[in-house]
Amino acid sequence: MTFEFFCSGCGQTHEGMPALDAAAPLSYYVVPADERDARCRLDADACVIDGSQYFVRGCLEIPVHDEPEPFSWGVWVSLSEQSFKQWTACFESERRSHVGPFFGWLNAALAPYSDTVNLKTRVHLRDGFIRPFIELEPTMHPLAVEQREGISAGRVAELYALVVHDGRAAVSPI
Repeated sequence: MTFEFFCSGCGQTHEGMPALDAAAPLSYYVVPADERDARCRLDADACVIDGSQYFVRGCLEIPVHDEPEPFSWGVWVSLSEQSFKQWTACFESERRSHVGPFFGWLNAALAPYSDTVNLKTRVHLRDGFIRPFIELEPTMHPLAVEQREGISAGRVAELYALVVHDGRAAVSPI
């Protein structure tokens, strides 16, 4: 059976577990638009700014009660230069889950949560060319609590409506 939810933002019933995704790390948008081509190297999975700031894209997954598929935020995490080099060296390999995890800092503003920038994370590589799993440090931050404890289908609908229809985060549906 396919997951369905009613969206209060548009009054429609949507099918399938939604995923929300950020196109670039927040730090990318700090660089003036007219300087980005010269200072930033951005692709679908990595971003390097000024040759000294390193970011990778991954999935911050939140279990949904009684559903097999998680709700997913596509987010960016900063890594150290050493970790980024390790990540780069194995990222194109189908078998890579044995590498890492890597410590990083969340580089995404995920409304309706407050203060998500610089939450501590672990980046776990996955086999089969699946984007890395982003694990938040187990704090009492509401996003970290939801990642540990899961959310209801109603919360999925609420998050979707807030982000997609209220424009409250720098992410978009995928």
